[in-house]
Amino acid sequence: MQERWHPDPEEHRAALANGIRMAAREGARLVCLQELTLSRYFAITADGPKAAGAEPEDLERGPTVSFAGELAAETGAYVHASLYERADGPDGLGYNTAVLLSPDGQLVSRTRKLHIPVTAGYYEDRYFRQGPADGDPFPVTTLTIGDSDAHFGMPTCWDQWFPELARAYSLEGAEVLIYPTAIGSEPDHPDFDTEPLWQQVIVAEGIANGTFMVAINRIGTEDPITFYGSSFISDPYGRVLVQAPRDEPAVLVADLDLDQRQDWLELFPFLRTRRPDAYAKLTERG
Repeated sequence: MQERWHPDPEEHRAALANGIRMAAREGARLVCLQELTLSRYFAITADGPKAAGAEPEDLERGPTVSFAGELAAETGAYVHASLYERADGPDGLGYNTAVLLSPDGQLVSRTRKLHIPVTAGYYEDRYFRQGPADGDPFPVTTLTIGDSDAHFGMPTCWDQWFPELARAYSLEGAEVLIYPTAIGSEPDHPDFDTEPLWQQVIVAEGIANGTFMVAINRIGTEDPITFYGSSFISDPYGRVLVQAPRDEPAVLVADLDLDQRQDWLELFPFLRTRRPDAYAKLTERG
């Protein structure tokens, strides 16, 4: 679901909760929420967390996990959310972390954002460390939904632009990639609309890797950025199954036929015909 940020915390939580309940009533077994789910997008200033009034939270007992866990337990659906995770260390930085809560309200998995933007209006390097710091950089979470197992990767926003990441998840067996997102206008290029490029690159990575792609963006203006919504779900064949508008809240529900992944990769066996022996230059910094 996509939503704007409401300055009143209770109003914001109520809007998200209503969307989660609506999705569950429509049969959703997994509900996905936008990047930094409970907060405004604070990385608009390069001055860091104190100047922005941004407060990192505990991963397991913080407000985001508590909120998502309560709604998961209430609705019987898995709930995916995103938060500013507190981390120890002298640099004062935390992590941009996606989490998944099970229908019994328990934390199932967490994935820390791997790539951090450093562009005007998106000064995330002043707030977040590069993930993961420990563990697998491309963790795949297996959920039993109905009678079948489904395999999910849960990177975040800026990770969308890196084809190596989608390929790595696909090689690990991910069938669905979920990207909580906060993207919109470019403060230093106000007339440049990146929305078509953003969608094209995500859909194309789904095609190249045989994965469903779920992108959840926010809407509204949080000066100096106007977020362009347009959340969508695409399949391995490059078809956009459902899409939200640019400027309105939306709840999107889609049935995913996960057998399409294997069908597509049998037709176009990208993974089997790779040449990793020729890719050494990919590990060199440009």
